Amino acid sequence: MKRKWTNFDVTILGLSKSGISAAKYLSSKGANCIISEKREATQEDQEKIKELEKLEIQVEMGGHKEETILNSDVIITSPGIPPHSDVMKLINAHNIEHFGELELAYREAAKPFIAITGTNGKTTTTKLISEILTNAGYNAPACGNIGIPCSDFIEQNVDFFVAEVSSYQIATSKAFTPQIALFINYTPDHIDWHGGEEEYFKAKASLFIDRQPAWAVLNAKNLKIAYLKLDLSSETYFFNREADDKCVFIRDEKILLKDKKRQIHEIIKLSEIPLKGKHNFENIMAAIAVCHIAGVDNDVIRETIIKFSPPEHRLEYVAEIDGIEYYNDSKATNCDSTICALKAFEDKKIVLIAGGRDKGTDLTEFSREIKKRTAAVALIGEAADRFEEALRHEGYSNIYREKSLESAIDKAGSLKLGPVVLSPACASFDMFRNFEERGKAFKEYVLNKKKTAG
Repeated sequence: MKRKWTNFDVTILGLSKSGISAAKYLSSKGANCIISEKREATQEDQEKIKELEKLEIQVEMGGHKEETILNSDVIITSPGIPPHSDVMKLINAHNIEHFGELELAYREAAKPFIAITGTNGKTTTTKLISEILTNAGYNAPACGNIGIPCSDFIEQNVDFFVAEVSSYQIATSKAFTPQIALFINYTPDHIDWHGGEEEYFKAKASLFIDRQPAWAVLNAKNLKIAYLKLDLSSETYFFNREADDKCVFIRDEKILLKDKKRQIHEIIKLSEIPLKGKHNFENIMAAIAVCHIAGVDNDVIRETIIKFSPPEHRLEYVAEIDGIEYYNDSKATNCDSTICALKAFEDKKIVLIAGGRDKGTDLTEFSREIKKRTAAVALIGEAADRFEEALRHEGYSNIYREKSLESAIDKAGSLKLGPVVLSPACASFDMFRNFEERGKAFKEYVLNKKKTAG
């Protein structure tokens, strides 16, 4: 429900896309807005700051001033700021009202949200759901953690907000209750932010247990996820395994849907699906369940899947040079994502480029899959030492250490042992600002190599 913001003093933490979007919306509603950013301003920031100041939105850089925090009526928090940080301790100590940009959009728009969470596959599934609903005639923008703030659409005539939702965003939203909530999969991640693996899962699960959405769509093959049904009053759809009740599953090389009357409908043949990798079948089944709940015709679902292209940086084909294919999977920022990429090539061995800022997760399964599915590995970044140690412990030795992404691309291609795949299993922050910048650097270098090769 919308509130009156006139003359409210609102502090928005973080000069990010979501922070700027929230500030612009609140300022347009009469709030006195200040964006507070911990880091120092860059040249790129200066243009943003000039634009914001024209809108009478103040910006402070280089730290969150105590005076700013304490003078706030409401604070819009950034999902990147962990709960144990000094600024969050200060906010909580003084009982200042605070919530995230996702919740701001939810409260102000008062429209149905479809929330997509999980460790991997969120962006692909979010985009697919948005495209299916759009093709069915709905205004259903993909937004949230996908890189487009939900606040951008508050005042548009939206039928569904199709929101990719991170564990951070769930943890910083108190009342956010989607109409349909989807839990794609789960493996440990973001442990530092949450303070432990169990806390990470609890944050994801709270979207279901604490909020009780009208509909819950759950991965039946992941028992931690499937067992959430026991604590739900929500209508539930399972996917990824046949169940007695409503579900989407694979049988005889087809994706089938069992509706509430237990009638089975063929949605699509696996051979018709353009996305690479069995993990994408999981994403597609999840999207089918969500869109069926929303009332979309099966033919629209099928036609959209057939024409769907994967988002950038998700096992994205870039080019072929001298008979070697190059793939950009920069979005693979954890081991499980990289394992999915390895399995996508089935029996074909690849040359993997991995490494970056280490997340400190267990590398046993990761190393075993690399040994089984790669012809060689080029390691880069801060994680290279630990990755090499783990690989050698599993008896894998075809390892090359490279000082830059570019030299890793050159080495991987020169080996001519199979497709070259950037799938880092790490964050990018040791060498790049984000996974998008890393992926673009990979693509630009590969495409330049192709031009040079003639």
